[in-house]
Amino acid sequence: MDKNHKMDLDLPLSSSVSDEDAGDTQTLTGRAICHAGCGRPSRVCLCPHLPPSPLHTSATVVVVHHPHALRRNPLSTLPLLARCLANLHLLPGRRLRPSSTPLLPTPSPNPVLLLFPSPAASDLASWCRSTPPSARANPTLLLLDGTWQQAKEMHATSLPFLSSFVVPVSLPVDSGVDGDSMFESELVVKKEPHKGCMSTMEAAARALRLLEPEGRGAEIEETMVRVLRAMVAFQAKHLQHRNIKPRPKMRKKKDIKREEEMKKSA
Repeated sequence: MDKNHKMDLDLPLSSSVSDEDAGDTQTLTGRAICHAGCGRPSRVCLCPHLPPSPLHTSATVVVVHHPHALRRNPLSTLPLLARCLANLHLLPGRRLRPSSTPLLPTPSPNPVLLLFPSPAASDLASWCRSTPPSARANPTLLLLDGTWQQAKEMHATSLPFLSSFVVPVSLPVDSGVDGDSMFESELVVKKEPHKGCMSTMEAAARALRLLEPEGRGAEIEETMVRVLRAMVAFQAKHLQHRNIKPRPKMRKKKDIKREEEMKKSA
């Protein structure tokens, strides 16, 4: 990661609007933007669904996002995540090194959890059940944001540094089943590769439900999921108006080959 990158990024609502310019304003293309709140086009404003103020969590959430995640992905959930969580840090880059950020001290007095579905990862719920409350207090939750291919590359290149101190954990993913699209799930922003794969915002919400003490996790999860659900509903409605039908699921070559072999042997 470039050492000149800022450690904590406050996602701008607009590069051309100052803090004094509250309310809806027109862009050069004539589209009204909600600069005072969610930063989205006014006709799909999510301000009514956002919490009145960012939620405070005992966990520190650190998202390492690919440099293209915001510039080239209009469906990125990071801007909304930044407006939902107070204890959130966004780090741009393709990999983490020891000099990347002071947010990940080594050794750390509190657990640093790397949420990524790798072979070495333990189920997060199982880890929470088997770890005493005192040993999992005030954790750091580390997520990788980008396309799934980008996230895999970021994980592989960062692992030499991270493997010495992080606890690899994951949420349930079924790699043998194709993932849903927004036409099949109210929380899926775009087509996912496998069942259980989810956006960065949903992954953070599901993880915080398990990590936050005193039952606050369920409340935080529901608040974040409500925002995500509204975003997906707007997007699905937009696509339906364009008469775009759900794309049929592509069959994998290995499945087709297996069926052909079964027919030959029958």
